[in-house]
Amino acid sequence: MGALGRAIRYLGKQGSIVWLAYGALVIATLAQLAVPKLVQNMINALAAGQTANLPPIVRNVAQAAAAQQLGISVTDLTALAADAEGALVSAVLLILVFAITRGAFSFIQSYMAEKTSQGIAFDLRNELFAKIQRLSFSYHDRNQTGQLMIRATDDVEKVRLFLAQGLVLAVGAFLLLIATLIILLATNWQLTLVVLPVLPIALVLFMVFGAVAQPLFTEFQMRLSTLNTVLQESVAGIKVIKAFTREPKQTERFDAATVDLFRQGLKIGRTFSFLFPFIFLIAQIGQALLLYSGGQQIINGQTSLGVYQEFTLYLVYVFFPLGQLGFIISLMAQASASAGRIFEVLDAKSDVTDKPGAPAMETIQGHVEFKNVTFRYFSSGEPVLNNVSFEAQPGQTIALLGATGSGKTTIINLIPRFYDATEGEILIDGVDIRDVTLDSLREQIGIVLQETNLFSGSIRENIAFGRPDASLEQVMDAAKAAAAHDFIMSFPDGYDTSVGERGSTLSGGQKQRVAIARALLLNPHILILDDSTSSVDLQTEAQIQAALDHLMEGRTSFVIAQRISTVLNADQILVLEKGQIAARGTHAELMETSPIYAEIYHSQLVGDAEQTPASVA
Repeated sequence: MGALGRAIRYLGKQGSIVWLAYGALVIATLAQLAVPKLVQNMINALAAGQTANLPPIVRNVAQAAAAQQLGISVTDLTALAADAEGALVSAVLLILVFAITRGAFSFIQSYMAEKTSQGIAFDLRNELFAKIQRLSFSYHDRNQTGQLMIRATDDVEKVRLFLAQGLVLAVGAFLLLIATLIILLATNWQLTLVVLPVLPIALVLFMVFGAVAQPLFTEFQMRLSTLNTVLQESVAGIKVIKAFTREPKQTERFDAATVDLFRQGLKIGRTFSFLFPFIFLIAQIGQALLLYSGGQQIINGQTSLGVYQEFTLYLVYVFFPLGQLGFIISLMAQASASAGRIFEVLDAKSDVTDKPGAPAMETIQGHVEFKNVTFRYFSSGEPVLNNVSFEAQPGQTIALLGATGSGKTTIINLIPRFYDATEGEILIDGVDIRDVTLDSLREQIGIVLQETNLFSGSIRENIAFGRPDASLEQVMDAAKAAAAHDFIMSFPDGYDTSVGERGSTLSGGQKQRVAIARALLLNPHILILDDSTSSVDLQTEAQIQAALDHLMEGRTSFVIAQRISTVLNADQILVLEKGQIAARGTHAELMETSPIYAEIYHSQLVGDAEQTPASVA
């Protein structure tokens, strides 16, 4: 409930719209409360008119009885009978006026409440997206994409629906209930006391079912997230699924997730199937007690039939909110569960953040130094890097070699602070990278990864991703340097060609050259290349390698090497084994001093050395 209260406080950000919504609700409620009194006046007019038309021999007796039933004097009854038709018309017209007033202000309240809830959903989704963008890699390592997507979509919608309907119903029901009880106490306090004990029972019921339902909806949202994760993974990996004919297996996974969601939905349905009849049972018990007590008062002459009729008309407004109780509980429990999941993300702490007051990093030269760096994922377990130290001078190319799991990727992830070192320091131009802002650090680092990520949009937009303000000429210059200009211009739309989802309309080599152009346009002082040519053919590799050579000129470059050309041209080679630097030096030095390097060279790189001249030729 704390999370739901926090979501409700977002109403304060919507300004005057909230006051209009709830001000209209108050006016509509007051108009609703006036109707029973007008109906009673109409009944009085009908009764008076009826007695006036009786034969004189029974008129006096009938008028006295009617006056007693209506709770007024015979004189008042006579005056009312004299203008019974006028009183009837006036009552009907007033009922219409109040009905129109209630309808108009109900529309204003409903529209403004919807507008308010949409505004809150807008704020929450933007905050969630911004937070997800800023959370560190370690958070995303621990959380599934489907889970985060559901929180930004379905969970926000559950909160919005409660604010648009459930909260308004709850406030309206509270206003109606309090105002009605005041009127009932003024009309007949004895009968009111008969009905009053029903309300605490309803309140306890409200709290109990709210406490029971909230965990059920939390579990429902978790299972919905699991379903969404299976769906997201299946759609994203549809080519792999089809290639390995795993459609039946993925269908089984999705079916299992659907069954889990279905069962949880049934559990919620059983709970509320018990709730609604129980609420109506309490309301019927209250009505039965009222009928008995009211009948006793009329028999004993303690009240009139007219007062009792007015009382029963207003009593509807006591039981009406009780009838809404189940719907309000349902919306509240769903919103409470979803609000908790939303604020769980918004309150998540990023492992990588700016220090308070951290300055922006000035333009760098590219001197990078690792000092006794140790790294553990999630700060536990065996270290992925263990006491690693090395130094890269400005403009040097550092090649990283080693088996899978040796720590190559971890090193390149630490330089732009995708993760922070568990121990030790990483310095750029003598400045600890944790002492400057993340944005200013990453703006000076260009990255070309093995798996190229392009975004829906045009080729131009993807090349200018790091510099959206770049001109077309600057984009074209970067593409030419990346050997991408020619294939781009072969498309009918040129640089305005859509790349499709994740670059699906481009080949692997084309995507890689667009990524290189993207890095070139950023003009970084430090460059990170993660095995950027391992998944393309030799001819495409030669084109990409030429673009990379141009990109690396004058920049401090860190390359996860799989190709002989990269190793031969590197200023320094780091051979990694089990998270430690097993050897370092140039190719010639390592061939003489490092058995590990010699083994890697002969087993992994010699074949490439034989093929490379052919591809270049």
